[in-house]
Amino acid sequence: MTDPIYVELSHLVSRGEMLAAYDRATELLEDHPHDATLRFVTALSLARTGALEQAGAELANIDDAVMAAADNPRLEEDVAALRARLVKDAALTRTGKDKRRSATEASRLYEDVCRMYGSHFACINAATMAAIAGQTERATALAHKARSLVSHEPTGGLDEEESYWRAATRAEAALLLGELDVARAALREATLRSAERPALRATTRRQLRLICDETGTDAALLEELPVPAVVHYTGHRFTGTDVDQSALRGAVNDKLSAIGAGIAYGSLAYGADILVAEEVLARGDQLHVVLPCPVDQFVEWSVAPGAGDWLERFNHCMESASSVSTEPSHAPFDDPAMYVFGSRLAMGHAVIRAEVLTGAAVQLALWDGEDGDSEAGTASDVRFWRKTGRATEVVPCSHPDIPANRVADSAGPPRDLRAMVFADFHGFSTLDERQIPTFFESVMGALADSIDASGDDVLYRNSWGDGLYLVYRTVSAATSGALAMQRTFGALDLNRLDLPEMGLRIGVHAGPVYAGTDPIRREPSFFGTHVIRTARIEPRTPPGEVYMTASSAALLALDPVPGMIPEYVGHIDTAKDYGAFPMYVLKRR
Repeated sequence: MTDPIYVELSHLVSRGEMLAAYDRATELLEDHPHDATLRFVTALSLARTGALEQAGAELANIDDAVMAAADNPRLEEDVAALRARLVKDAALTRTGKDKRRSATEASRLYEDVCRMYGSHFACINAATMAAIAGQTERATALAHKARSLVSHEPTGGLDEEESYWRAATRAEAALLLGELDVARAALREATLRSAERPALRATTRRQLRLICDETGTDAALLEELPVPAVVHYTGHRFTGTDVDQSALRGAVNDKLSAIGAGIAYGSLAYGADILVAEEVLARGDQLHVVLPCPVDQFVEWSVAPGAGDWLERFNHCMESASSVSTEPSHAPFDDPAMYVFGSRLAMGHAVIRAEVLTGAAVQLALWDGEDGDSEAGTASDVRFWRKTGRATEVVPCSHPDIPANRVADSAGPPRDLRAMVFADFHGFSTLDERQIPTFFESVMGALADSIDASGDDVLYRNSWGDGLYLVYRTVSAATSGALAMQRTFGALDLNRLDLPEMGLRIGVHAGPVYAGTDPIRREPSFFGTHVIRTARIEPRTPPGEVYMTASSAALLALDPVPGMIPEYVGHIDTAKDYGAFPMYVLKRR
């Protein structure tokens, strides 16, 4: 391994691109399976996204032999601190006595790290968790100790990140000690030391918010350490002569500055999308392109019709973007559901990123202000975003009378955005003939009752052998239903039923699908590319788990279910060589 690789990973982590850091580290581990630094980055990346169980599993791979080979005391300290962090994060998901007990354990682990390495970072974490545990005197003593460690450590040769953490430690100690002016001054210093490092600030903001909540301190203090806003952008299509693009650019840049934007998610259709993307890139901000279909298909329908130089501008944005994501649907025609899907995905990814950074998610719309009942388009995007309770900043933009997109001769029925669930039982094939009736009566019967509890949110249900195929109205309903099925199955006593050990595995995905009539069963059904994709996920899901795609996780972010957490697990190869896709495991806390 070479230093540039570690620099690349550090850059991704500090910018808050945790999933990209995890994917890159995992890729490098294929050639360097015993590299302790790579193992650490995989665990740290997952921990910062809230994927605690997955982070713990990755951290378990860093055994004594791996650490001995690394011969890196700083890495040893970081690994020990991350073990304490996982206990801390788990404590914060609990309440009452359980929370205080776990916080005490986390504080003890951090103090052990401090004792072994003399770390101010571990010491201040020990202090904060002592405060969460209700141990006020101990928290005060540890806060004083952390501040002393910072003041007595040598300052020569410090890099920017270490200088940042020292300032952050002074701020946290001051906040624990009730010295708010000192805390504000330290946060201003930390801000100067963390340019282009929003993830560092997010970690500190999250920690300080804990203290504010515990002590009743006004959390406005955190604005001394700002993080960039994340923007979802949308707008009307226009050609080169329909609007004054120069004036629009100025207005867009003013809005981005006023929002405090640093990261943007959206599409790249000709007109407003490309113009905003160009301004984002010109500012040096991150651009994340989200397309609802393959690139060549998108260009045919949403770029080429604009004529002029739009294709050249599209290609420049694609080449300069921080990331580009596409969906594998090859619809034979240009239907509204595809654009609704793409817009919702961009919105969801923006919301997830903002939550990771502890910042705001804001919509920027180049819009004429005219509402309507259209299923897709700028007005629809604004209407949906505002329903989530988030703000929309509008740049007035005329809506030229552009001919409707070309629709292929093979155009079929419209599609609807739905959530699909496929499930089956690992171990079903071990049943003997005598056990099969019991399985269907007791196991499938119990699951049927669980599915019934979702009521009208279940639009379709089917089964064959041990397989289940369900279609739900929304992702939130599908994920709630999937976890309910796992709970129902987990409560069954298979031994009492004289059934062998089995595991229920469930895959969840969402996308535009056709609603029609099954010609064989002579009943309503749903079909399409996204149904097939869901079916390919389920066989790769571990028994007892619910796996969901990144697209369904993004849609869930827009309509979250309290206590339901999608935890990233990386790119997973799907069944029948259907491709590898980023996947999440669904957990309830």
